Amino acid sequence: MQYIQAVLADLKQNHPNEPEFHQAAEEILLSLAPVVMQHPEYEAAALLERFVEPERVVMFRVPWVDDAGKVRVNRGYRVQFNSAIGPYKGGLRFHPSVNLSVLKFLGLEQVLKNSLTGLPIGGGKGGSDFDLKGKSDGEVMRFCQSFMTELFRHIGQDTDVPAGDIGVGGREIGYLFGQYKRLQNEHTGVLTGRGLSYGGSLVRTEATGYGLIYILEEAMRRRGEGLQGKRVVISGAGNVAIYACEKAQALGAKVVAMYDSDGFIYDKEGIRLEVVKEIKEGRRGRIKEYAERVAGAEYHTGCRGIWGIPCDVALPCATQNELDEASAKLLVQGGVKYVAEGANMPTTPKAIEVLQGSGVVFLPAKAANAGGVATSALEMAQSGMRLYWSFEEVDARLKKIMAEIYRNIEDAASRYGKAGDLALGANIAGFEKVASAMLAQGIV
Repeated sequence: MQYIQAVLADLKQNHPNEPEFHQAAEEILLSLAPVVMQHPEYEAAALLERFVEPERVVMFRVPWVDDAGKVRVNRGYRVQFNSAIGPYKGGLRFHPSVNLSVLKFLGLEQVLKNSLTGLPIGGGKGGSDFDLKGKSDGEVMRFCQSFMTELFRHIGQDTDVPAGDIGVGGREIGYLFGQYKRLQNEHTGVLTGRGLSYGGSLVRTEATGYGLIYILEEAMRRRGEGLQGKRVVISGAGNVAIYACEKAQALGAKVVAMYDSDGFIYDKEGIRLEVVKEIKEGRRGRIKEYAERVAGAEYHTGCRGIWGIPCDVALPCATQNELDEASAKLLVQGGVKYVAEGANMPTTPKAIEVLQGSGVVFLPAKAANAGGVATSALEMAQSGMRLYWSFEEVDARLKKIMAEIYRNIEDAASRYGKAGDLALGANIAGFEKVASAMLAQGIV
């Protein structure tokens, strides 16, 4: 424990004013204490110091021209965190909140998440503080082309394979890939989440949301339960939330609430997903339009109130630290039994304590939302073989991966005397594989 505390102290000194990164590193390292105590060779090799320090951080300016002819400048980043078990793999996020602290926390989480999939991929993350709101397709294209004009020299199908994240969907991936192909004069699997017409994979769009429900389903199955008839609350109204809703409904659950950054909708009869899809995917509209179109549905300004809706299952799928201690207490009062994280680190440490202390089954993001990167790795495999697998084949592989992740994290928690602590189990199961690879490769 003294070794871990020393590593955390050094990290905070070397990376000042990066609260999200500090939060993620502290949560992970403290949970690894049982493992570190059994492996003195980790300290001798300064393994934890190397584990929390990114292998490489690339920062660059992104100049672009808006529709009025004015030159704009944003900041671009790529954090290549750890390549011990494979090429860097992780999304690109375009959002005003993007900074190095956020990307380092996401990159560190990604290392463990990718390890948990059982596939040979390392961890990384990147993006820009570019705000897509109000931007035309032409402006988004010019920004993406400028962003890739710098990024292309740092990535490759055997080096670093980015994907989408918040603000980076099919449109943005297409523009980024087009510019990469122009600059490198090659058509390779350097980005995942591509369109089906130019090398993408079936199920990739649905993967994170579907995977979230698959691991939840496995957790419930092992407790003699299922989703049939369960009331579900989902935060967010983006890709992850939409497809988690779709799969949950297909398995018999009743999703009663969703939200975007303005407020939340509550439909006691169950969310009509086709309406949400038309608003959010078809027109990039606001969720409040749902209440205007569906009789009996309610719209409430602000987001925190969603956690006060009685439910059996809560799926935070929006952004980091959205579910705090007070919100967790509301969920417990409302009868929640399962909380599975669809977003990255959406639940604060205090909130996790409340949930676990109340007997709620808590599935952490690095395990629960690994479906997206798992399917990205399956896309990389298809690209390498110049093959397309059917929707059913990719979906079956995804379901198997998510069930295996659950079994591994449950087993890791039990092996270290913490049965039921799936957050600790996820950290340990992901770390053990990375640590073994790092030790095998020497001091690099």
